[in-house]
Amino acid sequence: MNWYSMDLHIHTPASSDYQNPEASYLDILRRAEARDLDIIALTDHNTVAGCRAMEAEMEQLRLLRSLKRILPEEEQRLQEFERLVSKVLVLPGFEFTATFGFHILGIFPPDKSLRELEYILLDLNVPANQLEDGSVTVGASADVLTAYHAIHEAGGLAIAAHANSSNGVAMRGIKFGGQTKIAYTQDPHLHALEITDLEKRGRFSTAAFFSGSKPEYPRRMHCIQGSDAHRLDNDPVRRANLGIGGRVTEALLPERSFAALKELFEGNDFARTRPRVGKRQTRDKEPAFDFVQAAREEGSNIVQEFHESLRGARLNDVIADVCAFANTNGGSLFIGVSNDPRRPVAGVRVAGMAVRRLQKEISQRISPELHCTVDVHKSGGKDIIRILVPRGDERPYAIDDNKIYIRSEAETGLAVRDEIVRLIAKQAEPEPAPPAREERVGRKTSRNGAATKPPAARSKPAVAKPARPRPEAPPPAQDAPRTGVEVVSMEQRDGASYYVVRDLRNGMVVNNVTEKSARKLWHYAIKAYAELQPNPAADWRGNFGLLKAHTQYKQRRFDLVQRVDGDLRYYFGVTEDGIHGPWTEFVPQDGPAAEEPEH
Repeated sequence: MNWYSMDLHIHTPASSDYQNPEASYLDILRRAEARDLDIIALTDHNTVAGCRAMEAEMEQLRLLRSLKRILPEEEQRLQEFERLVSKVLVLPGFEFTATFGFHILGIFPPDKSLRELEYILLDLNVPANQLEDGSVTVGASADVLTAYHAIHEAGGLAIAAHANSSNGVAMRGIKFGGQTKIAYTQDPHLHALEITDLEKRGRFSTAAFFSGSKPEYPRRMHCIQGSDAHRLDNDPVRRANLGIGGRVTEALLPERSFAALKELFEGNDFARTRPRVGKRQTRDKEPAFDFVQAAREEGSNIVQEFHESLRGARLNDVIADVCAFANTNGGSLFIGVSNDPRRPVAGVRVAGMAVRRLQKEISQRISPELHCTVDVHKSGGKDIIRILVPRGDERPYAIDDNKIYIRSEAETGLAVRDEIVRLIAKQAEPEPAPPAREERVGRKTSRNGAATKPPAARSKPAVAKPARPRPEAPPPAQDAPRTGVEVVSMEQRDGASYYVVRDLRNGMVVNNVTEKSARKLWHYAIKAYAELQPNPAADWRGNFGLLKAHTQYKQRRFDLVQRVDGDLRYYFGVTEDGIHGPWTEFVPQDGPAAEEPEH
């Protein structure tokens, strides 16, 4: 494994808006070498004319050589081409303009037929008479999801270009519904997001937003950076106008090849890409960019957790986290460090033995079989064990045959009955579900067309003692927070209090929750709900109220109340990630609420 520098978004004079039209393709390769790049992709606007021009020039020179009619300066030029393409892997591609102006990169293996790439562009409704123009605008083309699918089916990499910026699928201000935004950034045919703030750390960066920790965006996305170079060198006046290698990503690969790159983007190891700052970073085992420390700065969340050791009961905690990640969104565990980035790295002694022990425990205690990657990395000069847990294909997963764990925010807990039922039901759902099935509501019909009752209304056989009817939970309120817990209702049975809660992090409604059975955030919510006065004091802004702001589990949280149709709806432990719309008035000015990124 070596770190390779790549810039997968480079234009050529074949793009109509290229700023150095006099530049040659040999100049582009020389500049890539000067910037110490190992892999580049030529991605002109809605055309492969640039790739064809470079290929044609090299073929013409080779023909002249074979015919022994090549001039000395031409032989020198050909030798320079051959030297550079042996040093820099050049991948063909294009930057497609989808409907509504979104830009999608399609990148392909070096031996891919350019004729086939032109056919893909034609199939995506690029007009034939504009196929050589390299224009940003091509009229009514295909939609974003169709482009992802076409590129993927052709064996290419589909990457959302400058996703968090102008013409990007994750820019703020897109006038679409939430489901459309989610689809554009979570589609299984999309391999990566190209973003402009990869070097930025912290919870408000684009990479952190798409880390799998947001309930609406559960698929963690590979994030890279590229120059989007429309010139050879950086613009000395407009700093954002980059040249070749102006923004570089380093990738840890077994070899410098398209196949290795595709394997990386189709996997779940997110530590194998990093931003390159300035010149090439070191290629040793402890890179200048410490991804373990970067993860610690993000802290524990729904897709990552930290354990300083495996001693005593800590091993059971690690196995519980592995089970919970497999039942939720997958994730990464780091052994040998705490989630506090200020604490010294503890490290793991005899890491090889610890790895074998973890592999054995995961294999023997978790069922069905779960394939995790357990490896060793360096941080702070010490060995750290990392466990990569995939999102399981055969959920629910259990420890010792009967203990099922799930993950919510930064909390691992035993699944309650309703959560287990939901895991099983979701596993049984066909994927992908046809859109019509999601929109179909109301009465169903049998195969012969006769109306049938919904399942909840079907008659049940008589029993000696009828079951207690379960009250229907009201649907989520419009503008409800996106995190935290809503306490829907409470009833007394035989002197005990039973609650119905809605976990706003995943939308799940759970019945029969007691103070004893509740997990951490649920426990806090039902205790706070039980202590409410009949008319609790709140800072009201219209129909939206703040009960209190506080720090809990190392995060700033808010207890909120909302007037809905004459009733009050209560939300507890809401994080800034869940604040949106009218609720933002309650967030102090020292930090913005986590919204969809824009840069």
